Amino acid sequence: MNKIIPHPILTVSLIIVWLLLNNTIAPGHIVLGTILAILIPWFTASFWEERVCAKNPLVFLKFVGVVLYDIVIANLTVARQVLGSNSDLKPTLFKLPIQLEHPLGISILASTISLTPGTVSCDLSEDKTYLIIHGLSVENVDEEIETILQRYEKPLLEVFQKC
Repeated sequence: MNKIIPHPILTVSLIIVWLLLNNTIAPGHIVLGTILAILIPWFTASFWEERVCAKNPLVFLKFVGVVLYDIVIANLTVARQVLGSNSDLKPTLFKLPIQLEHPLGISILASTISLTPGTVSCDLSEDKTYLIIHGLSVENVDEEIETILQRYEKPLLEVFQKC
């Protein structure tokens, strides 16, 4: 089965994304999405350095729920900040120490931070021990770091444990 579907999580994700982008669950789109979702990972399997070994899929689903909730709340917060006085904004660059070692885990963490309005991942250190983050309005850097580590990195550490 691994020869036909080398990355099953990616395959399922691609089918879901295909159907969401086309905004339909018509049989033709399901078939076409499934064909693409099988072929894309199959043709790109040789480019992957290592197999993705994700554990605790329920933790990952909970993580996705937390991220979606945070995106909605952050959108409302940023809208209020942008429509308010610019003097209330406190843009800040700060270093976020990370424990994640898996490249996909680091990428998901950096993407999550950038997806959440008001924060952007700017860079990963050469030794891959911290991310440089820009926050639109950060009152307390230590509190912001702790929030990101608890809400985002902690579940990703559980999902991307050593295989």
